[in-house]
Amino acid sequence: MELTINGEPHFIDDPNALLLWALRDELGLTGTKFGCGAGICGACTVHANGEAVRACMTPVSAVAGKAVTTIEGLSQNGELHPVQRAFLEEQVPQCGWCMSGQMMTAAAFLSQNPAPTPDEIRQAMNRNYCRCGCYTRIQSAIARAAATGAGLALGVTLGKAPLRLFVAEQLDSDNISFTGLPDDPFAWFEITPDNRIRLYLSKVEMGQGVHTALAQIAADELEVNLEQLEVIQGGTHRGPEDSMGTAGSTSVASSFQPLRQAAATLREMLRQRAADLWGMTATALLARAAGIETADGSQRLTYGELVAGQTEWEFPEAAAPLKPTADFRYIGQPVPRVDLPAKIAGSAIYGYDLRQPDMLYGAAVHPPTIEGVMRLARAGNAGSLPGVVQVVIEDDFAGVVAQTRYQAWAGAAAIEVEWDEGKLWQQAELDALIAVGARGGVTIQKEGSAERYLRDRRDLTAEYRSPFAVHAQLEPPAALADVKADSARIWASTQAPATIQSELAPILKMDAAQIEVIPTYLGGGFGRKLNIEAAVEAARLSQAVGRPVHVGWTRAEEMRGGYFRPPTHSRLSARLDNGRITALQHKQASGDVAFAFLPGIAAAAMGADFGAWRGARIPYAGIPHRHTAAWRIKLPVRTGWWRGLGLLANTFALESFMDELAHAAGSDPLQFRLDHLGADPLSQRARAALQLAAAKAGWGAPLPVGRARGIAWSVDVGTVVAQVAELSVDHASGKIRVERVVAAMDPGLVVNPNGAAAQVEGSIIMGVGSTLIEEMTIKDGVIEPTNFDRYPLLTIADSPVIEVHLLESDGVPRGVGEPPLGPVAAAIANAFFALTGARLRRLPFTPERVLASLLEK
Repeated sequence: MELTINGEPHFIDDPNALLLWALRDELGLTGTKFGCGAGICGACTVHANGEAVRACMTPVSAVAGKAVTTIEGLSQNGELHPVQRAFLEEQVPQCGWCMSGQMMTAAAFLSQNPAPTPDEIRQAMNRNYCRCGCYTRIQSAIARAAATGAGLALGVTLGKAPLRLFVAEQLDSDNISFTGLPDDPFAWFEITPDNRIRLYLSKVEMGQGVHTALAQIAADELEVNLEQLEVIQGGTHRGPEDSMGTAGSTSVASSFQPLRQAAATLREMLRQRAADLWGMTATALLARAAGIETADGSQRLTYGELVAGQTEWEFPEAAAPLKPTADFRYIGQPVPRVDLPAKIAGSAIYGYDLRQPDMLYGAAVHPPTIEGVMRLARAGNAGSLPGVVQVVIEDDFAGVVAQTRYQAWAGAAAIEVEWDEGKLWQQAELDALIAVGARGGVTIQKEGSAERYLRDRRDLTAEYRSPFAVHAQLEPPAALADVKADSARIWASTQAPATIQSELAPILKMDAAQIEVIPTYLGGGFGRKLNIEAAVEAARLSQAVGRPVHVGWTRAEEMRGGYFRPPTHSRLSARLDNGRITALQHKQASGDVAFAFLPGIAAAAMGADFGAWRGARIPYAGIPHRHTAAWRIKLPVRTGWWRGLGLLANTFALESFMDELAHAAGSDPLQFRLDHLGADPLSQRARAALQLAAAKAGWGAPLPVGRARGIAWSVDVGTVVAQVAELSVDHASGKIRVERVVAAMDPGLVVNPNGAAAQVEGSIIMGVGSTLIEEMTIKDGVIEPTNFDRYPLLTIADSPVIEVHLLESDGVPRGVGEPPLGPVAAAIANAFFALTGARLRRLPFTPERVLASLLEK
């Protein structure tokens, strides 16, 4: 069947094929994205005669005779469509995976309604999900596009307890550096004779803007203009060695010093090279705009000219001097993101978009239950199905290689497998496992003698719970593998290339050095893509068939076959004397987060999972007696990294309890928090953030009837965040609406204010969704949600107005990707109490739970 796509004729073999896969896999137009396959998320939106349609639900035959436009064809004559231009000007995308669908929906909408109201924009875009939480900027961009006429456009051996306490204190401090990155300039930079300066980065771009921030750092120290710097994604075989990967909100913080030192060293080596050529002293020369010149400007050599023909370099004996903070040109400035032009145009390549000549598609069989183990697999009739090239069955692995993705999925489904399903767990049974004990626990904080004081009197005790949660990134796991006899190359949407490399080495029976892993852009990560099973499956299938194989998971495979944020249980107790907290204890229980991916010795040494108790320690230095203990609960469900790890759940418990104590003491919640801070630097930073957020939110000022405010704060990886949430409640339905969130964040040094603000906005959106609606449940041993119909995300229509205010307390950059998630749930819970007098202590705050709490009040 012939179709007109982006103004050109194309022939599609199968008229019954879905338009999405015809565009992507037959024609190579990968700008149209796969998110859910059920017409829910909107990532696959294209135009048919100008009307927005979901390509994942539209057969090719349904668009016969119509003009189909994809994101690649939205621009005209080399000019961006007004919607694309507005999205770029507003710096909308983070990961970018949903953006083609967002822009195609917006363009079709504006062609019908060229002057929409804000509410009309929200309603028109309400069926397009953005897991990164770009809703505030999407609204602004569409309003901007409308204003510019887009509607007219077409188309010491101390024993375990002290050791564990010491480790907990170090992990919770802001002075630990998860680095190990080299400061050798040749690991980071390449300069060609034509003066092209390439920066190789080991940190992957998944929407957090890290490539831009690191480019700013490099450009400042190397003395090049930002536009002269070409950012290239490194991998295991090029760029700095990086065993940690991209995680923990440490990318900029851990790279800051080694990258600056590498750039400064290279700058000084080039300066010395020019000095040698001119017979001058290096101190008399200036580095400027990718060149070295004399003070009077009479002589100049570009960096490219200086490296031409030079093969041996002598490293300076002394460390190269770093540029004074006052001389920064780029650090601290809101420069445009380097990755956005490709994402706006639909040309950015993600793991799901990878293509190679002679490539095949693969799919593997996955357990039907959470404890399922493969006992026996037989090919059955899988090998005789259309397009199937090979059925691969090895030990505990079974999969299919086929000509098309759909044929691979069908072939995998036809493999006959005998499963040991294990215990068929029910949700109530799992909930009962997550509980703090009367005794035991691993002490992760001990200041004073809280336990002794609380034995005498406990004035308030409360318990809080949070559920399993799914990452729900819009791009499912995907990888392309090309395995040869003595080498392998893996392209993957991964946060941790070194992890894939080390995991594949024994499977492929190769040395790790024989395996090259190359990251792509990530369509969302949030911790899920630290471990990519699809890469292992693709490699096994490629090795078996002897050709490149691409594996891309379905949404159902991702929902059921990934790992999850574990549930938590917190019990807090406190003693009040004269309106002040004398002693406070936090007992916290959770399933594994980090331990699931670390050697067993880590669990033995630490006792409690540092990822699970992240945010659980009590940061109020004004409380003389503080004690925090954590219980590690082993679950039959696979749990692991999730944005912020335990931060959201633990801050929800701690800051909700602080609010309860404030009301019990008859104090204003803001003043109560300020009164319990100390004089230490962290307390001073927290004080400033709390006061700024409160002032900008109008704390204490009257609100319209039916609204109230709540406040909360947290510290994570040294970054302080305070938030004030303003909400309303529909007492008939029990639905909470978060109207506004005001955030103040102090990450030390802000490298890119615009990027930092975007991360705060996205964290808040994700936090609001997690607080109000997100909950993964299990029935009969099976993960219940398989798509966004059973695990909905927050929509643009339900997103709050967000205001972000940044503070800078010193010259040390700290993480911004996860810390803003911390206070969200507590601020909402505290606002709900202020409005209704009812206390919500279990996430999420579903309408049923809201109505029940109102009845119990």
